[in-house]
This record gives sequence, structure tokens and C-alpha cells, in this order.
Amino acid sequence: MLLIVFSLLAGAAVGSAIVVVLHRNPVVSTMSLVVTLVATAGLFVMLGSPFLAALQILLYTGAILVLFLFVIMLLNVRRERTAVTHASGMLVGAGVCAVVFAGAVVRLFWAAYSETTVAPLQADSVSLIVVARELFSTYLLPFEMIGLLLLVAVVAASWVAQKGEAVESPKPPAHGDPR
Repeated sequence: MLLIVFSLLAGAAVGSAIVVVLHRNPVVSTMSLVVTLVATAGLFVMLGSPFLAALQILLYTGAILVLFLFVIMLLNVRRERTAVTHASGMLVGAGVCAVVFAGAVVRLFWAAYSETTVAPLQADSVSLIVVARELFSTYLLPFEMIGLLLLVAVVAASWVAQKGEAVESPKPPAHGDPR
């Protein structure tokens, strides 16, 4: 049963991550990212870390993706338009490179971890106290910098959207124009 749940969550995470990358509509990509992050939170629960799953849902899915959607809708981003090209050679080349890269990564992991046994998680490594202590001592500055970066991004997006509206507004009629 555990294997079935893991397979469903992993498949949902990988499938929706592929949709995030390949879909041309930014709103659909963002909503697929929501599915990816929720499936990842489910995997955290299966690993015995419900606190990280809750952080995943609250911080990433609840806050950051809502911010992404807000900025996308504020900027009025449309679907990406591309010219019709016949790039089958590039697709074949990219596929070959992807297979070679995946083979190299598998070979490296096989060589590095084939004889290593993984120790089970300890309660100390996933406890709320340890995570909070690390977050608010060791990682406080990066945590605050990310918050500031997101604030600057929202302000900049609002400024760009307002500047774009000012450029697109119709000009008032000239003084001698009978309109």
C-alpha cells in the first residue's frame, strides 16, 4: 500500500513538473507547480516529517505561488507565441544529450552509493525544535533576504505594470482637433 501511495505522489510530482516546464500558458504552469509542491509535501509526510510538509504547503504553495499568480495576473502575461519551425534535428540532439546526461548521473550515483547503507531518520533530525533553531539562528539572514527579494519583486512588477498602462493610454485630443 505504501508503495502505491508513493508511486502516485511521485508520478503526480514528476508529471506536473513536466507540465510546468512545457506548458505555454503561465497560469497553467503555476497551477501545475501547486500540484508539484503538494505532491512533494505528501512525500515529506511519507518520510515521517509532517512539519516540513506543513511548511511546504503553507510557505511555498500558500504564499509564494499566490504571489506568482498575483504578479502574472498583474502583468497581464499572455500565452507565448512562437513561430512554426521544423527543428526535429534539435529535438533529436537534445534527446540524445539528455539520455547521455542521465546515464552519466546514474553511473556516478551507482559508483558512489552502491555499497552504502542508509541509516534510518532519527527523531532529532526532523523535530520542530531543531528546525526552528536552525532557521532562526543559522539561516536567519537568508530567510530575511528572500522575504525582502519577494517584496522588491512585487513592487517592481507593480511599477512596471503601471508604467505600461501609462504608455498604452490614449493621448488627449490636440487643441485644434474638433473631437
